[in-house]
Amino acid sequence: MRVSWSLVVMLCAGWSSRIMMAEALEPISTSIAVGIAAAVTGFLASNPNVLYYFQECCRSEWISYNKTGLEEALQQKLFGQHIATHVIRKAVTGFMNNENPKKPLVLSLHGWTGTGKNYVSQLIAESVYREGMKSEFVHLFTATAHFSHVDYLNEYKRNLQQWIKGNVTRCSRSMFIFDEMDKMHPGLIDSIKPFLDFYDNLDGVSYRNAIFVFLSNAGGEKLVEVALNFWREGKEREEIKLKDLEEVLSLSVFNNKNSGLWHTSLIDKNLVDFFVPFLPLEYKHVLQCGRVELANKGHEPNEIAVEAMVREMSFFPQEERIFSSKGCKGIASRLDYYL
Repeated sequence: MRVSWSLVVMLCAGWSSRIMMAEALEPISTSIAVGIAAAVTGFLASNPNVLYYFQECCRSEWISYNKTGLEEALQQKLFGQHIATHVIRKAVTGFMNNENPKKPLVLSLHGWTGTGKNYVSQLIAESVYREGMKSEFVHLFTATAHFSHVDYLNEYKRNLQQWIKGNVTRCSRSMFIFDEMDKMHPGLIDSIKPFLDFYDNLDGVSYRNAIFVFLSNAGGEKLVEVALNFWREGKEREEIKLKDLEEVLSLSVFNNKNSGLWHTSLIDKNLVDFFVPFLPLEYKHVLQCGRVELANKGHEPNEIAVEAMVREMSFFPQEERIFSSKGCKGIASRLDYYL
């Protein structure tokens, strides 16, 4: 018996139980149903890879690094972040091309709200996983949503450790994104330290191929200070180098008592591979965000509408109006008002 592709697709999508239910097949006889099941089973036995094309799994068909895609996305869609673009490209490419990494990749993204941290984590996911952020191997945690009650700290620790271990056991190339990392309890942050360290394995599980991305506003004020000083000295933004920001950022994050990252072992033990600074966005960068969002909505170019929107946004310092208070955050909803 020849098995139709539609039936194979249904099986790969988890619908086999419904196909086999008598009420779904009536008035087909039991013998015919059994025959169909046997034929499908035989087909899949002789073509085992067919399932992998319909159901996401931890294989190269679904997980494969697209270096060119990441580089192009960073260059064309991330505005005003020449340092972050360079660091992310080098860090992710170096890690993904390393067949035997000594530890998981740990990136800590810092900066003012709306500067592109969440967007970059999305671009990384899209460069590694065919399903991007929708992949079942990409896990997003938000501190204020998932770990909001300090009374449940021990339960959070236990559940988070089990979740990480279970998912890395299932797929070593798993990605974990922690948003609002600076709002997490230091004890909870320290609970994931063993997964980020230089271990061959923990209880038989290796975490060396996993990716951890931390998103935080911590240190954002210091980044603003550096950018503002460069501007007041008449220097170009692109003259700011990583060395101008790295030390001041790491010290600010480590010594900020209002941050969940204050004196955590992740920083103390140098388990963060890269502190990635995101500079505050200028007027021209927000204009670029507006133009891209206009295109994403399917509209024709409308510079009048974009400029009208940006002019009414909040910038600081109050007199100079250099940097956007919210970066490009909220552009999508604000733009509709001006169209």
